[in-house]
Amino acid sequence: MPSLVRFGVSIEKPLSDRFDRHIHGKKYSNRSEAIRDLIRAELVREEWKAGGDVAGAVTLVYDHHKRDLVSRLTDLQHDFMSVILSSQHIHIDHHHCLEIIAVRGPAAKIQELADRLKAEKGVQHGTLSVTRAG
Repeated sequence: MPSLVRFGVSIEKPLSDRFDRHIHGKKYSNRSEAIRDLIRAELVREEWKAGGDVAGAVTLVYDHHKRDLVSRLTDLQHDFMSVILSSQHIHIDHHHCLEIIAVRGPAAKIQELADRLKAEKGVQHGTLSVTRAG
């Protein structure tokens, strides 16, 4: 386990109170855990902006009855095979499917894949969630 570094932070009381309510609502056991998560999230955003390698998931909800949609989504995924690790297809109901696509690679290429998948006619909702690749 890496060694711990302790440091102090001075913030206004109202901000501290809001933060305490926030971390209590998120079920953090203490402020340190919440601050560590905030720092990690900011570092991931920084890596994303710098174009580094990231890992994550593209999540799509779509109506599989839309003409040629499944084919178009599959073709797009084949075009991005270099960054797709795997995908999982889940039947939500008779019309709707949830697809989760695990990705890893350059941030720009991952973003392009997510944007193109979400833009397909018939995709009702799509998200991209990323984290550090290493």
